[in-house]
This record gives sequence, structure tokens and C-alpha cells, in this order.
Amino acid sequence: MEPHIKVSFLGASSVVTGSKFFLETSEKNILIDCGMFQGLKELRERNWTDLPIDVPSIDLVLLTHGHLDHVGYLPRLVKQGFNGKVIGTAPTLAIAEIILRDSAKIHEEDAGRANDENYTKHNPALPFYTIGEAEKTILLFHAEVEDQWVKLSEHISYRFQYNGHILGATFIELDINSKRFVFSGDIGRNNDYLLENPKRPEWADFLFIESTYGNKRHPEEDVEQLLTDIILEAIHKKGNLIIPSFAVERLQTLMFILWKLYQKNKIPNIPVFVDSPMGINVLDVFQRFPKWHRLSDSEYNAMCNHANIIESYKETWETIDDKRSKIIIAGSGMVTGGRVLTYLQQLIDDASTTVLLVGYQAEGTRGRQLFDGVHEIKFGGKYYPVKATIKHLQSLSAHADQQELLNWMSEIVNVPEKVYLIHGEPSASDALRVKIKDTYNWNVCIPKLNDVEDLIV
Repeated sequence: MEPHIKVSFLGASSVVTGSKFFLETSEKNILIDCGMFQGLKELRERNWTDLPIDVPSIDLVLLTHGHLDHVGYLPRLVKQGFNGKVIGTAPTLAIAEIILRDSAKIHEEDAGRANDENYTKHNPALPFYTIGEAEKTILLFHAEVEDQWVKLSEHISYRFQYNGHILGATFIELDINSKRFVFSGDIGRNNDYLLENPKRPEWADFLFIESTYGNKRHPEEDVEQLLTDIILEAIHKKGNLIIPSFAVERLQTLMFILWKLYQKNKIPNIPVFVDSPMGINVLDVFQRFPKWHRLSDSEYNAMCNHANIIESYKETWETIDDKRSKIIIAGSGMVTGGRVLTYLQQLIDDASTTVLLVGYQAEGTRGRQLFDGVHEIKFGGKYYPVKATIKHLQSLSAHADQQELLNWMSEIVNVPEKVYLIHGEPSASDALRVKIKDTYNWNVCIPKLNDVEDLIV
């Protein structure tokens, strides 16, 4: 009898977030990534439903990188009976620790606030997971090095390969019964400010590749000039520039660029405030893992010294009350939570305010609403008029665009038996499907949530 592998698409299938792919084999049961759904309410509600698999049967979890939509479901997995190893590169696990602790704290605070202010349908509102549950999960973390094959069982081995995107991010090569399964994770871009170029796979029998920007080419923008213009305009209006930022990578990239612009005398010494406890913790991870990024010690220290690091909520309010024009970088990147909400509640109805979106904005998030031009926005049960100017910088995205995705596949020397397009909205995935068909003539499909494939290997 020929060996089979069952692949269950438990997330990031016909949607961007919630990455989870379950491989059942005769030797090991492996989960690739374990992320939370974000964005649309119907997706977020799926987070509260137990996975439709036998969770205690999972032997291990392999992580491509540390973003919430790839690691944020781990404490729920543990709650459902998982007790194996969670394996990633050392910086991925360091970032995942920060993200899980931070998100657990936010879940507890949000539930407490909803109960105190009585704007919940649940009695009582419960946190998605607690700080204690996050700590229990972190105890299962186990680091492996990049670019080295690790044997799991007689016929199964895996390897992490450098992938840009964020610190520690990799794609995963999994050899099962002499067939290679490649999971792209999130693919970074060439010529990144902070990271080296992604490596590329050379063989894939079954390829699972992200398609976040499968229908787009990032514009050939002069980021530094555009950012300079936006800053000078904010100063001219005597207003604030608020940049909702992802705490991992984007925040550090912005700090680096702003320091560079000041060094080059392109912008005056406008105060820069960084208000993201998680982002500040990630700065420490950069210091701990210098081989994973391009910053020298002197550059790292200079960009940190150039910014005002906010360490308390009291300082958040002092920054809001500061009447000077200033740049505020605060989490979260899609305006779904974090300190940026406090700034926007106070300043989004001011015409002198500029809000700069600097990354992908998933459907159903406040960031997408602002990007789409809403006239009012809801925070904590109350609507606020949007009088601020909303700007968007696409080319700071940490995700490969359509052409970069095609290039990433270009060194695969065989013809894959099947290519699965994941981590994309339907229109993006379908556009990439057509391009891959035209370019490589490969067999491409777009799985839906909870689809199951039975593969003969």
C-alpha cells in the first residue's frame, strides 16, 4: 500500500491570516504555523472554535516566523491538549515570546475593560488566552538553527531557510518519504533596509506559497523622498504624523529611515516618539541576534538614541498633550489594538493630523477602513469623525509582490506535483494562479478553509 499524507488547511486558505497547516503521516503529525485569524468578524470568531482535528495527536509545531497570524493561536492549541515541541529559529521564538505575552496582556485588559464598561454581549467577557496560558506555551519552545537538516523520524526531515520578511523568518523544507514539501511562510523582499535577501528553494514536490500581494506590484517609490514630503507637510500644518506600525520589523525600519533622513539633513530635528512596548522589546531581539540583520552596532545605537522611547501610559498622554509637531510610531500596524488607538481617539478628528499607513491592511480592520476612506471610525464602542489626512506607503511592505513571488520560485528545477496558493485574499490568489500557469505551466490550486488533501507519496 502506497503511503499517504493528509494535509488539512486550517487557516490562511482563501484568507490572509490564521496560518495553520496540519500534515498527518504514518510517522509524525506536524502542524506548520499556528496563527490567529485577524480582520473580519466572521474570521475572528473562528479563533474561538476548537480545531477540527485531534489536537493531542500533533507531535510538533514548526514555525516559519513570529508574527501573530502565524503564532497567536498556540496557547489555544495547548489548551486543547497539545504538549509537543514548538520549533523555530532562535529569533523567531524570541519574537513569538514577546508577541504571546503582549497579546495575552491585551486580551486580559480588553476583557476587563469590556466587563467594567459593560459593552460586551458576553457575561462575563473572557480573554482569548491569559498570561499564564502564554507562559505555559512558551515552555514548549525549542530552537533549531537555520540551513541544517533535522531528522524527525526514519523518513521525515526538515530544514529552516532564511526568508527575509522579519527577523528570524524562514521557509520550511520538509522531506517526507523522499518527497519535498515547501512551506513559504511570508516571503521578504530584496534590498530590504534591515534584512538580507531571501533564499530560494531549489526543489519542491508540493509547494505551499503565500499570495498576499499575488495581484500587485509594489510601486517604484522613492520611500525616503515620500516620507520627507509627508513629514514636511505635517510640520507645515503644525500637526502630528501618526504612523500605526507593526511592532516587528516595520517599527525598526521606520526608526532607521527617520534617523537616516535626519543624518542627511532632509528633515529637521522633529521629535520622534516610539510608543510600542512590544516593538521596544523587539529592538532588544535585534541586539541579541546581530547575524540575522544588516545593522551595525553603531547604526543600531544611533537610531535608538534618535527616538524618544515611551515606557509608560502616562508618557503616552504627555506626548498627546505636547503641542509640538512630532512623529508618533505606535502599534498596532492594522489599528486593531495597542497604543495607537489612544492617539487616534484624541487626534483623528483634527485636520492638522496625518495618519500614515505603512503595511498590508487586512479586510475588516480599522486600518483597511482608513485606507478605504471612511468618514468615521469606531474605538471602544464610540464613533469618531475622521478629519485627519490619511496617507499610504506601499513600498515599505515586508511581503514580496507578484513579480518577487515569481522570482522566488524561479530556482525550483523540477516541476512540482502541485502548488497551493495560501495566505491571500481570493482575488490576489487567483491573479497569482494565472501568472504561475502562464510563467511555469505548473498545476496550481487555491484551497479553501478546512479543505483536506490526501496525497500519495
